Amino acid sequence: MNYIAVDTSGKHLTLIAKKDGKVYEYFDKDCGVNHSVSIMTEMEKLLIRADMRLSDADFFACAVGAGSFTGIRIGVSTVKALCFANKKPVLKITSFDTLAYNIDSGKVLAVIDAKHNGYYVCPYNDKVAGKAEYISGERLSEFKDYAFVSGEEIKGVKTTVVSVLDGFKKAIEEKSEEITGDINALVPLYVRKSQAEENR
Repeated sequence: MNYIAVDTSGKHLTLIAKKDGKVYEYFDKDCGVNHSVSIMTEMEKLLIRADMRLSDADFFACAVGAGSFTGIRIGVSTVKALCFANKKPVLKITSFDTLAYNIDSGKVLAVIDAKHNGYYVCPYNDKVAGKAEYISGERLSEFKDYAFVSGEEIKGVKTTVVSVLDGFKKAIEEKSEEITGDINALVPLYVRKSQAEENR
C-alpha cells in the first residue's frame, strides 16, 4: 500500500510518503501560516528521498480538520488536485484521529485549542469517534471519564501530549477501508463557523 499524506490543519506541516513498505516523513512543528509556501517544495523533496512519483501512490490521504480554517483549505485543495490529476482515490482523516489513534483503547477525548477558552473536541471509545464539537472550557468537565490528548500543551487543561505525526500514520493504516474513489467526499471538517462568518 503506497500512499502520500498531507496534514496542514494546525501550526504543523506533516507530509508522509510510503513506498514498498518504507515510510518517509517530513514534519515541521511550527510551519505557522506558511503552508501554501512550503507544501509543494517539501513534498517534492520528500518524493525525491523516497524515489517516488505522485503516480506511484495507490491513494492520497488528507487531514480535514478541525483546526486552522486556512490551513485546512490548503491541504484539502492540494490533495483534491493531486487525486484528480493522478486519477487516484482519497482517504480523509480528521485532526481528532491524529490525536486519538495514539491511544490503543479506552475512552479518549481529542482536544484542540481553539483559543479564547474555546476547544474543538471529539470523544472516542476504543477508536470509535463520537460527535465533534466546539465547546467552552467550562464544558470540559463533562468528559471527566475520558483521558484527554492533545498535540501540544494547552494552558489550564491537563492533557497527555501525543504525536500528531505518529497518530496520522496509525489512523491511515487502520482506516484504509474508508478509501474512496469519490474525491468530492474530501471536504473540510468545520466544527464551527470562521470568525469572519461569525462577525457578519
